[in-house]
Amino acid sequence: MATTWKLDPTHSEVAFKVKHLVITTVTGYFRSFDGTVVTDGDDDFTTGKVDFTIDTTSIDTNQSQRDEHLKSADFFDAANHPQMKFTSTSIEEKGSDEFVLRGDLTIGGVTKPVKFDVEFGGTVTDPYGNFKAGFEVSGKISRKEFGLTWSAVTEAGAIVVSDDVKIQASVQFVKQ
Repeated sequence: MATTWKLDPTHSEVAFKVKHLVITTVTGYFRSFDGTVVTDGDDDFTTGKVDFTIDTTSIDTNQSQRDEHLKSADFFDAANHPQMKFTSTSIEEKGSDEFVLRGDLTIGGVTKPVKFDVEFGGTVTDPYGNFKAGFEVSGKISRKEFGLTWSAVTEAGAIVVSDDVKIQASVQFVKQ
């Protein structure tokens, strides 16, 4: 019997980190996202089918001018591509409470296979009787593989934005 798990956005976050000028890291967040996991049975997450969407207009790097640039056609082109989408293709158990999540990520109309490391935090019933499961997700993608190729170099020759983008998510799902 299939079980559906719905994302609890009030207890979840999606962040990214990218090198700026190769000397520091800028952290950003997406404030609006949604997801479901459908499992065979109640809690066998290795059988899970994950679907996750992120609203690209919800990007927040704590600097409005940079956020507007990231929403522009130079990066996410949020006017034409308002969502990023991830659909899983497999979940492989790596060890006790550790998994590799593979799937297809679509950004700006470009779909590529990606993988994320997942740490299962466990399950618990919250004070309101909701049965929840928690996960920490991390991985790295090449922004240029998704057509996010905007680049600049300083007068001294430093790259303004690196290609590698680290993704980190802390997510809770509620059993439906």
